[in-house]
Amino acid sequence: MRIATLVLLVVLLPTILCAADLKVVQPTCEFAVDPLGVDVSQPRLSWQLDSDERGARQTAWQIIAATKPELLTEAKADLWNSGQQQGSETVLLPYAGKPLRSSQQVYWKVRSWDSHNEPSPWGPVSHFTMGILDPADWRAEWIVAPWQTESILMRKPFHVKAGLQRAIVHVCGLGQFEMSLNGQKCGDHLLSPGWTKYNRTCLYETHDITQLMQEGENAVGLVLGDGMYHTERRNRFSKFQGTFGPQRAYLQIELEYRDGSSDFVVTDGSWQVDPGAITFNDIFGGEDYDAGREPNGWDKPGFNDSSWPHAVLLVRPGGELRGLTYSAPAIKAIETSKAEEVSRESETRYVLDLEQNTSYMPRITVTGPKGSTVRLTHAEVLDDQGHIDRSTCGGNRGPAYWQYTKATDGPEQWMPKFFYAGCRYLLVDLLPAEDGGPFPRLDQVEGVVVHSAATPAGDFATSNELLNDIRTLVRWAQRSNMVSVLTDCPHREKLGWLEQYHLNGPGVRYEFDAHRIFIKGMQDMADSQLDNGLVPNIAPEYVEFPGTFRAAAEWGCAVVLTPWQHYQATGDRQLLEKYYEVMQRYLAYLNSIADDGIVSEGLGDWYDLGPADRPGHAQLTPPPVTATAFYFRSADVMSQIAEVLGKEDDAHEYQQLAADIRRAWLREFRNDDGTYATGSQCSNAIALVMGLAEEEDRQAALEALVNDVKDHGNAMTAGDVGFRYLLQALAMGDRSDVIYEMINQSERPGYGYQLAHGATSLTEAWDANHHASHNHFMLGHITEWFYKDLVGIATDPAAPGYKNILIRPHLVGDLQWAEATHHSIRGPVRVRWERSGDGLTLEVDIPANTTATVFVPGQAGQQFFESGHPAGESTGVTFLRTEAGRHVYAIESGNFEFVVR
Repeated sequence: MRIATLVLLVVLLPTILCAADLKVVQPTCEFAVDPLGVDVSQPRLSWQLDSDERGARQTAWQIIAATKPELLTEAKADLWNSGQQQGSETVLLPYAGKPLRSSQQVYWKVRSWDSHNEPSPWGPVSHFTMGILDPADWRAEWIVAPWQTESILMRKPFHVKAGLQRAIVHVCGLGQFEMSLNGQKCGDHLLSPGWTKYNRTCLYETHDITQLMQEGENAVGLVLGDGMYHTERRNRFSKFQGTFGPQRAYLQIELEYRDGSSDFVVTDGSWQVDPGAITFNDIFGGEDYDAGREPNGWDKPGFNDSSWPHAVLLVRPGGELRGLTYSAPAIKAIETSKAEEVSRESETRYVLDLEQNTSYMPRITVTGPKGSTVRLTHAEVLDDQGHIDRSTCGGNRGPAYWQYTKATDGPEQWMPKFFYAGCRYLLVDLLPAEDGGPFPRLDQVEGVVVHSAATPAGDFATSNELLNDIRTLVRWAQRSNMVSVLTDCPHREKLGWLEQYHLNGPGVRYEFDAHRIFIKGMQDMADSQLDNGLVPNIAPEYVEFPGTFRAAAEWGCAVVLTPWQHYQATGDRQLLEKYYEVMQRYLAYLNSIADDGIVSEGLGDWYDLGPADRPGHAQLTPPPVTATAFYFRSADVMSQIAEVLGKEDDAHEYQQLAADIRRAWLREFRNDDGTYATGSQCSNAIALVMGLAEEEDRQAALEALVNDVKDHGNAMTAGDVGFRYLLQALAMGDRSDVIYEMINQSERPGYGYQLAHGATSLTEAWDANHHASHNHFMLGHITEWFYKDLVGIATDPAAPGYKNILIRPHLVGDLQWAEATHHSIRGPVRVRWERSGDGLTLEVDIPANTTATVFVPGQAGQQFFESGHPAGESTGVTFLRTEAGRHVYAIESGNFEFVVR
């Protein structure tokens, strides 16, 4: 028996050794995990692969999809069985099964075949739920209250029969809404839905509400607030004033029963409305809540609503309803910070410190008499006397606060619904009831951190704690400004200034799975585009700013550069295809305003450091320099986009346009000494990075750049537009040592300076002055350098979407080690380098089904090893060349350890 077993093992050993080590992990649909509200007929499915083997790759795949999880077998899959499909792709493969219907739930799983043609185990069961695919499937109507008020409660009782199998809702409330069923909030989203150009696009959410239903009588409730849909000052702070109309709602509940029947509950004239307890709400000015006005049990069955008037139908059409595939990840409560008292003016007025400046909604516990009030005024900084200073929040234009008035004499808890703000400090004012009496007591305050629930995608650390703190400083600003748009600041403006999409987009992508934020941003840009092709500086455009504050090429070019960056990061061509004509119209607009090839409609290097007392308007690099440069960059990228899309004639046309613009830029801005324009950091850096500089000038321009940094005491002068290009120009020129010296100090305005002056989130101005925001991520470009250059993780432009990965670390200064992990669309990429005497250890982890090109730093005479073998002879490693003090290797997927001695 033992001999037979041994013989069997010998026979099977080759099969065992070749059995697929490959595992399917992280399945997603349209960049989301188990999404609801997918409103495209062929959703795109992705997965990642995991393996302990070097060189593991996929040669084929199979997807099965079914209406129920128990049908997910090859024999029973009733929606799709792809069979074994040859191919290595794992990203954004379109569903190709039976046609899907609105609201349908689909279960799916996938497996892969490895290079030995061995199948992997099936991956985890995933699912997605469809949104509304055909406008004819909507049965709801837009409804409004018969009067205007600060907020609206809307309710509808309905009956659920026995045998309910599934209940799903598609719902939109404008400007913002919260939905409840039978007294329980539906889901964990906040500030729903996302902000849009509401006359063009309105977002709806989809939720599975089966567990909130009960047999018999039920009730659905909606609370509506203003958001960006309606803003006005009314003696409170407001950035602008505007409206898209009265608050309105659109809801459709679908009830599916086990006997195959179905019922619908929709918004119509039978709904009833009430003003509710919110007495003030404004996205800039705050939120006031009088708990005594809350109709107790209003969103539960059995409530007496006989005195409530009926809603009325809204006959004016709104924007197109769109679901998940146009939406950013929902805003949620991410974590909490407990407030601690730091100063007291009196028993009824004191200041609380949340310790971190970020985007908050407070959660409070209050005791005291009925009718007494607690007011919380937010601020980012304190003055010298310990009082809140609201100058960084636009406080000279009016107050902004949360206010809660008690309903009873007992303890009460409250968290606002429709107002969030960036802050660190809270001024507490305790106010008696209108008829006098005792003051309330604020027993507890928590700052609930709220922002988009985009999944973290990066980890970074070095041996230098200042660099680690800088990364954290920037990351808090990124987090605070990720809502349904990328805002500039979470308190004063909350607007989607577009330069941040392309200048900070790569840095944000390293830290967060933010792809859906950029996808939504492109629709916002398209919706905001004017008839003449202009893409305004903010999108969605809620206010028309004057002059170049509405029309600046450095901002509007995001409509071209954002989809290109998305393609590079993900390999997804959809944005290039969908918005190609939008991009064409924008470039045509720039053509129309160009004067002999020069565009002057710009803002220059906004917030650079010049001779003025404080930054703001560009001082060192005038607008024509940067506006024309981005005009060139847009034409150059459009040529590449056209080539990717197979539009050869367009590619040639845009290539010629770019060449013409470059000649004009050189004619106007090339200097005899090989530098450009004013010789500022921004001017020379843009010339080098964008390819505007003549080849014979490149060394002179780089030397001028280095000298300018050193002449300023190893400090930057470049601002919002120029700083990213300063970093890129120095890194491309192999002068990351200059970058390290520039950021590894706290004496001159910059990141370290902000930290030394108490900032906990990146500030708007390099010098952290109190005239500018203290939570602004526009100068956060260093994050991209940390990941891409210092540690050295980048996607190969020739193989977008991390199909081939470039690993090119930069060893700088006294830094002993640096490491980072980026969770790319194809899996985690991890790199760590560490010095050891004159040697180096470089650890590289490459996800299965990808490859990498590794640039290992080394000097003449040093020896290069990988996992104990001469590097060029190691399994999965191929020596390519020597380049600029680095040995370059092609590697397969897997874990590698290069040692240089």
